[in-house]
Amino acid sequence: MRVPFLDLPAQYQSIKEDIDAAMAEVVDACAFIGGQALREFESAFSAFQSVEQCVGVGNGTDALEIVFEALDIPSGSEIIVPANTFIATAEAVTRTGHKVVFCDCDEANMTIDVGDAENCISEKTAAIVAVHLYGHPCDMDPLLSLARQHDLAIIEDCAQAHGAEYKGRRVGGIGQAGTFSFFPGKNLGAFGDAGAITTNSGQFAERCRRIANHGRLEKFDHEIVGRNSRLDNLQAAVLAVKLRHLEKWTEHRIRIADRYLSGLTDCSGVQLPGRADWARQVYHLFVIRCDARNELQAFLADHGVSSGIHYPMAIPKMAAYASLEQATESLRANREDSRLLSLPIGEHVDAEACDYVCMKIREFFHS
Repeated sequence: MRVPFLDLPAQYQSIKEDIDAAMAEVVDACAFIGGQALREFESAFSAFQSVEQCVGVGNGTDALEIVFEALDIPSGSEIIVPANTFIATAEAVTRTGHKVVFCDCDEANMTIDVGDAENCISEKTAAIVAVHLYGHPCDMDPLLSLARQHDLAIIEDCAQAHGAEYKGRRVGGIGQAGTFSFFPGKNLGAFGDAGAITTNSGQFAERCRRIANHGRLEKFDHEIVGRNSRLDNLQAAVLAVKLRHLEKWTEHRIRIADRYLSGLTDCSGVQLPGRADWARQVYHLFVIRCDARNELQAFLADHGVSSGIHYPMAIPKMAAYASLEQATESLRANREDSRLLSLPIGEHVDAEACDYVCMKIREFFHS
């Protein structure tokens, strides 16, 4: 059996007629920047995430940078970022003139360790980025309590968490703002780069929209110096079609994740991901941990199973952040990066494929 890690062609074929029609409508109208398709998607996505405002932007990294700018954080401030995340979270901090301070990740679900985040707070700290990693939401109540105590902003990085919930609330509207990526491989993916900002503040959304569109809301209405980061109508049209299927796809991901958890529950050598009882984990990734990660990955590949590593090197170890001198700190992220392995998950993985992957993992550890 062959089990691909991701199967975007199959996803496209399942909704091809609607996707093609939506894209053709944009092309026929020659309305590529701004307009109806964008407005309709922003409205639909804000409703899906249960937030009041959605601003489409060029990509998820831009979304973070625009939020930092819109918050008017003093230059050179410290922003706390979990050490286990994609580098874009940290890049956005650095490129907007602030200092990244890496904190550790939680043992069970690898999201931000709230206790260690508190230990990282200094008089220069201005914000904490809560990365809802792998589709599992962060524990937001204690983060919000820290924010109130220390007058900090909480930004939710929801790049992997479309539709995830914390205690019944969709992510992206719990902190000051949420940021989303629609990179093609995400649970809700475009046909190229795309992103969005969500917030419950109309005033904040307007500022983000100005920054993303050359400092204007109307043509030549340049009240501030902005940038060019717009979600185009073709991507908005694709996303609007996919959004109609996202809940069904997400429920399937959860069922497959449950099947993995059941099928590997007593497999020695494998540490399974935790899921808090207050979390709706949408499983952008299903990440196990094992000491023989590289050997297991090679074994699975030999038996037709593709897997991924998210992420092979904790950000504090990367050359880009060597100056922070956190590579040798006793962070869980620094220790666990060699043990992480992402198994195939998505609407293309059925029960038979999931059982096959579990069987091969068991075979590896028990042979």
